[in-house]
Amino acid sequence: MQDAGLAALLLIGTWAVDGATATPVTSGWFAEVAWLRGAPARWVLIGVCIAAVAVRRRWPIPAFAAASLAAVVQMAQAVAPVAADLAVPVILYTIAAQRRREVSLALLGSALAVATAWSVYVALDGRTDGWFYKGPFGVGGEVRAPDFAMFGPADWGGIPVLGSTMVVAWAIGWGVQSRRAYLGELRARARDLERERDQQAALAVAAERARITRELHDVVAHGLAVIVMQAQGGAAAFAKRPADTLAALDTIAATGRASLADIRHVLSASGQIDGPAQPVPGLAQLPRLVEQVRQAGTPVQLHINGSLRPLPAGVDVSSYRIIQEALTNTMKHAGPGAGAQVTVSFGSDELRLEAGDNGTGESASGGTGNGLRGMRERAALLGGEVAAGPGPDGGYVVRARFPLDAGETA
Repeated sequence: MQDAGLAALLLIGTWAVDGATATPVTSGWFAEVAWLRGAPARWVLIGVCIAAVAVRRRWPIPAFAAASLAAVVQMAQAVAPVAADLAVPVILYTIAAQRRREVSLALLGSALAVATAWSVYVALDGRTDGWFYKGPFGVGGEVRAPDFAMFGPADWGGIPVLGSTMVVAWAIGWGVQSRRAYLGELRARARDLERERDQQAALAVAAERARITRELHDVVAHGLAVIVMQAQGGAAAFAKRPADTLAALDTIAATGRASLADIRHVLSASGQIDGPAQPVPGLAQLPRLVEQVRQAGTPVQLHINGSLRPLPAGVDVSSYRIIQEALTNTMKHAGPGAGAQVTVSFGSDELRLEAGDNGTGESASGGTGNGLRGMRERAALLGGEVAAGPGPDGGYVVRARFPLDAGETA
């Protein structure tokens, strides 16, 4: 539709300038005669130019060739330029805006070569440019019929007029293509950034979900293990030692409250609930954890090697949770009468943890549970590692290592 409109506009402009008046005003006497005598042929050439503009997007290179040929024929007939002759630079603009630079430059070079050759030919043929000749014919007032042999072809299609117009048209078309490519690159980059942002958001959500899952697993599993052991012990002692049963119930209540507080801390840290900030568990709370396990009926020995010092928050929390999960597994799977031993070793550039038991439970040979997977994930996020398996003297041992940078603190 746009091409048809432009073609119609050129046709109307051509008719308004060269066809609507009886006497053309855009050329000399010879061009006037040529127009009057060759109107049908001239309009055929104009029609070729108009049709080329109409199909310039569908067949740009053939359209450019046809319009250029029509312009050359008109110049050879020494007729004046018309609006339809703008088809040549218009189609060249289209090619420069849509095709590869090599193609448009090749066509521009070829057209300029033809225009240059045409200008040289017109300048050296020894005849007058028929378009510019004003007359009259004859000498001393005598008017004779024109001698057409003295007139040569017109040069408006050479370098000065049509050549410079084609250069400008190509430059504009190439600028349009460059800007279109630049905007396309910006849009593609924006889409890539948006896609990357969505991926990062999805990864962040998945990481946060995994973190909450690990935290809830450690908190709930440990609390329930303590509650179950206290409940079993209280039930067994109810008949003969009611006081022990009451103590077990107190421990169950305290463990439940502590577990609820830990769950609330996990959810508040993720923004799921509102509430005051809860203290983050760390190795400073390790003695309380060991005492809680002892009260549940599992003997635990705690050893600290090296100089105590503040730890990065991530290492501190993960160390606590790993030991908590190891003791929970001891209570759940090590079997009756089993004891545990926890060792925390502070090195100059690393922190080592070891939690083992002397039990004979079935889990002593396991290593694929959710708890162990959570331990390994915690350590891997901080550049550490976790190894779990049967101990050299029986039982089950969990060992963890975290690298520490010199001077790194919470």
